[in-house]
Amino acid sequence: MSEVGIRIEGLYKVFGRNPPAVMARVRDGADKQQLLEETGHVIGLRAIDMYVAPGSIHVVMGLSGSGKSTLLRHVNRLIDPTEGRVLVGSADVTAMDGKALMEFRRHAVSMVFQRFALFPHRTVFDNVGYGLNIQGVGKDQRRQRTGAWIERVGLTGYEDHYPAQLSGGMQQRVGLARALATDAEVLLMDEAFSALDPLIRAEMQDVLLTLQAELNKTILFVSHDLDEALKLGDRITILKDGEIAQADGPQNIIMRPADGYVADFVKHINRGRVVTVASIMTGYKGVNTGMELPAETVLEDASVALAKAGRAQATVIGRNGAPVGHVTLPRIVEASQRPE
Repeated sequence: MSEVGIRIEGLYKVFGRNPPAVMARVRDGADKQQLLEETGHVIGLRAIDMYVAPGSIHVVMGLSGSGKSTLLRHVNRLIDPTEGRVLVGSADVTAMDGKALMEFRRHAVSMVFQRFALFPHRTVFDNVGYGLNIQGVGKDQRRQRTGAWIERVGLTGYEDHYPAQLSGGMQQRVGLARALATDAEVLLMDEAFSALDPLIRAEMQDVLLTLQAELNKTILFVSHDLDEALKLGDRITILKDGEIAQADGPQNIIMRPADGYVADFVKHINRGRVVTVASIMTGYKGVNTGMELPAETVLEDASVALAKAGRAQATVIGRNGAPVGHVTLPRIVEASQRPE
C-alpha cells in the first residue's frame, strides 16, 4: 500500500498579467465575474485545502470550468500556484527547483490523460516502457516490467501494434500500463475515461478498481461524471467556481449534500443502486431480527432480500462479521426516494 498522501494547503490560482496585485481582493472573497471585468484576471482556484489519503482513490469533480483539472495539474506542478503549497508525502512540490521537479515527475508521480497521449510512432511495448526508459531502467529489466504490465492490463499479443491500430479502450489500457509501470506511488488521472464509449468506460473503471485492490496506489482522479465518482471514489471533492463545495465520502455526498449546488448534482442519482444500508441504519440494540445484511448492501438489493424473506427488518453486519446496526424496510423505501 502506498504510504504517500497528498496535502494541499491554502491553494490559490489566479490567471492574468499580474496575479499578486489582485490577491488581496481574491482573499477577501471578490466576485469572480466582477474581478474579471474590472482587472482582466480570472480566479482558477480559491482557498483549496484538501487531503488525499495514502492508498485511496480521491475523485475531484465539478462542471466545466470549476477548476478540477487546474487543481490536479498543481500536484505535479504542470501549473504553478499563485499562493499555497502542495505536498506529496513530505516533499513540497511547490518549492522544488527544476532538477528536483524532474526527478519527482520521473519517479514519484505518473499521469493518465483523457486523450491517451500515446506516441503514435511507437508500438504498444515501447509506449508502455517509455517511463522506464526515462528513469534509466536497464534494458532487460525494462523488457520484463513492460511485458508484465502489458499482460496485467489485458493486451498480451498487441505488443507490436501501434496506437492507431487499437480501439479507444485498448489505447487507454496502454496509457494506464505506462503510468503504472514506473512504480510511482501517486497516480494522477485527468478525465481518463471520459473519451470512451459508456460500455468501454465501465470496463476501464473495473480494470482500475481491480488493479487498485492489489496495488493500493494514491490516486487523484478528475471526472465530471457523478456515477463514475461514486463508483471509484473513496472520497469525493466537488468544486464550484474554483472553490470546494463539499468534500466527503460518497454516501454523505448523496444523503447529506452541503448546499443546493451539491443537491442539484446528486438529485438524479438512483439512490437504491448507490446508497448502502450502513448509511441509513440505526444503532445495534441486540435485537435478533432473524436476518442479516452486509453493511455494503445497496438499498435496492436489501429491499429485494427482505421481501423474499418476508421480513420487515434486518441486522446489519460489518466487515469483521459483527452486528453494527439495524435497518427496516420502511426506512429503505424512504431513503431510496429522490428528494423533491
